[in-house]
Amino acid sequence: MSAPEMPVARPTTRRRAVSRAQVETVSARALGIAGLVFSAQTVPAALEQSAALTDGSGIALMAVLYGAAVIVALASLVRIGVRGVAAAYAVLYVIALAAWPALVDDPAALGGAQPWLYFICTVATAAAVVAFPVGGAIAYTIAVPLLYGVVRLTPAGGEVGPALAGLNAVYALILGVVVLVIITMLRQAAESVDVAQEAALQRYDVAARQHATEIERVRIDALVHDSVLTTLLSAAAAETEQEQSLAARMAREAVKRLDEAGTPGPRSPDRVPLTALVRRLQAATTTLVAPFRVHEADVDGVELPVEAVEALFTAAAQAMVNSAQHGEVEGRTVLREVRVTGLSSASCRIDVVDDGAGFDPATVPRERLGLRVSIEERMTNAGGTAHIESRPGAGTRVVVVWPGPVSGPGAGARADLADDLESGGEA
Repeated sequence: MSAPEMPVARPTTRRRAVSRAQVETVSARALGIAGLVFSAQTVPAALEQSAALTDGSGIALMAVLYGAAVIVALASLVRIGVRGVAAAYAVLYVIALAAWPALVDDPAALGGAQPWLYFICTVATAAAVVAFPVGGAIAYTIAVPLLYGVVRLTPAGGEVGPALAGLNAVYALILGVVVLVIITMLRQAAESVDVAQEAALQRYDVAARQHATEIERVRIDALVHDSVLTTLLSAAAAETEQEQSLAARMAREAVKRLDEAGTPGPRSPDRVPLTALVRRLQAATTTLVAPFRVHEADVDGVELPVEAVEALFTAAAQAMVNSAQHGEVEGRTVLREVRVTGLSSASCRIDVVDDGAGFDPATVPRERLGLRVSIEERMTNAGGTAHIESRPGAGTRVVVVWPGPVSGPGAGARADLADDLESGGEA
């Protein structure tokens, strides 16, 4: 028999990767903050230049653009309608920039200064990047600085030379391209992460389904072995009236367990006291021809999940059946014990011990289900562990512990089996 499988390590908590949604949220909030900051910086210049504009147009222009910046900031904060308001801001800025020459009533009053709209040009291009697809954002990022360069050539824009107008346009274009590249790269990286995460989740879902199927297969194999095969073997070997009566009781118990296995939904409370498990083990000893003593220690106040109790009971019961069937020694009485020990308020250990014939675990074929499936895999699947110690002529000890892991039988488990049994008296 191969060594018991160790429980699979539980995954540690990992830092969540950046998703596309998070990139969009960060970009929108950065736009909102930048819009408020840059707009606040332009207030003095806007107030000063409003005197050169037609009556009321300067205040109206500030109200529209500053109000739009505030709305963008609020939308980014609550994450509602961000793209819509960002697109509206970008469109309003283009309209304001294109209308600037018509709004200026006295170009001389500007004194050749740059229109204050220039200082929020990067905010407008960033809004376009947030709101529009990549193609539209690229077109906007190129067109708006060029439009500003044209405005600078007009009297309303300062009527500067082509070199300075081109320099202003290129500077605005560079800032816009930087924002465009950063946000686009972050989006693409986040999309790659999202795709990888989705693929990983799909693979995990497949693995989880396969694992659940395997657990169910192991459970059914163990149930068939524990209940059906053992009953059939006992019935086939029954010769005396007592043995036949025992086989009949085992058959009724097998039918009951098969019925319970087919019943959907929970059949018991979420947590079960360890004392209930002790009583079940005591009742199980009455169905076996070979006598067992059941000892308990520190079991009061211990409660375990129902799945753990079921795994512990079936594993211990299978160990008892194995001992009864294979542990007899001709010419002497074999002493057998079941010891249930509470390790803490939510953990326990069960030792099934005999001083019988024993065996070499390495020689047990893999197709034999009693040890591998009914004991070892059952405990592993339930989050516990099982350890089997035996050698020919020296008895057998089966230790099941929940929760795992356990590297061996634990403290005191390697004590001499015969001494342990003899200290408790005759069976």
